[in-house]
Amino acid sequence: MAKKNIDDLRELLFETIEGVKSGKLDIDRAKMIGDLSQVMVNSAKVEVEYARATGQKGSGFLEKQEELPAGITGIRQHRLMG
Repeated sequence: MAKKNIDDLRELLFETIEGVKSGKLDIDRAKMIGDLSQVMVNSAKVEVEYARATGQKGSGFLEKQEELPAGITGIRQHRLMG
């Protein structure tokens, strides 16, 4: 299974809305999807706070991870403080 990100969650939520509107998805199932989505968003918020506090990078859930070109093994970013 490919790693999912916030764009995938948004797509699922829009599909859920369309499913309810068209009658293909019942309200209880849509509510469960919404509740689980909220858990994922809350988890991402905690991850962002942790990354900010520790200076570490997050898992990539909030930003789409792009693959590096062949031969490139990493990226170093320099930031000025102040």
